[in-house]
Amino acid sequence: MRIADKMQSEQVKTNLQKNRSQMNELQNQAATQKRINKPSDDPLSSARVLGNRTELSGNKQFTKSLTYAKSFLEFTDQSLGELNEILVRAKELALSQSTDGGSNEQTRRAVATELEELTNQMASIGNRKLGDRYVFGGYHTQNAPFDVEGNYGGDSGEMMIHVDKENFVPMNVPGGRVFLGDGISANGMIKSAAPQPQTIEQFEEDKVKEAEKQISDVIIRGPANAHVEDNPEVQGGVNLFHIMKALTIALKTDDKVGVQDCLESVDDAFQQVISTRAQVGSRASVIDSFLQTNEKQKVDNKGMISSLEDADIYATVSDINKTQSTLQATLETSGKLITPSLMSFLR
Repeated sequence: MRIADKMQSEQVKTNLQKNRSQMNELQNQAATQKRINKPSDDPLSSARVLGNRTELSGNKQFTKSLTYAKSFLEFTDQSLGELNEILVRAKELALSQSTDGGSNEQTRRAVATELEELTNQMASIGNRKLGDRYVFGGYHTQNAPFDVEGNYGGDSGEMMIHVDKENFVPMNVPGGRVFLGDGISANGMIKSAAPQPQTIEQFEEDKVKEAEKQISDVIIRGPANAHVEDNPEVQGGVNLFHIMKALTIALKTDDKVGVQDCLESVDDAFQQVISTRAQVGSRASVIDSFLQTNEKQKVDNKGMISSLEDADIYATVSDINKTQSTLQATLETSGKLITPSLMSFLR
């Protein structure tokens, strides 16, 4: 086969271009410390890296939501703890005034004044806010759920948050359950919440259905029974405000028997708050578990991205040295091949 000078020249250019291109790629890897700088470097690994980064971004949003929900539940638990203290103090006062030993009409009136202050403090707890949201208002987070008389203006909605791609956890407890006993069974168990809406459309549909049901209850059973459940097993909760008011009235009227009758109701109220607080604690534990899972997934995803994307700096430097030696050898060999010309033979 005849090898022309032009063929040798083209071959030299091709080899030099190949070596310089390889050197440029290795130098770029050394500078960025990444093996993949564009999808064409490794299409399959690039797709995996993109998937891991997408999952990492999603976990970041889940973590943000979980952290807020944890703060919300911790604030709720703190408020319920203060509510417990109020009920404990109310029982102490009721016990001290339930007999004639060391108590009389004057002391009972004085204790009634303190109970009124405790009732006001209870209403203040029911109207607690975290940021710009009322904690115990259900879905009604922009308006105070309780008035000065203890009437509830919120609803029974539970705000559900994403804890992962498929699961939801409620982050609030409606004030009607804590303070009024709504959804508490006769054995003290909290009634399972109905499936919560997960879209705006479902939320609007549920609001319409709830309004229609309330209108139907008023027509059929009258206004006094508009919020009474059809299932008698659910009617086990107590109204904390009614108990405090009944105890206050008994003290003001020097009704010793009435004070004694209120003691059991105060115990029921205390157990109601304890049960709700236990539910809040279990939700906080679930959120803690998901937070730990997210942190582990975050570390795993970053490790996977690093293993696919990062360059081995020692191997890269070694390849640079080898490629540089190859390039130098190519230049020296090419110089010997293309240096001879017609003028060299004519001299």
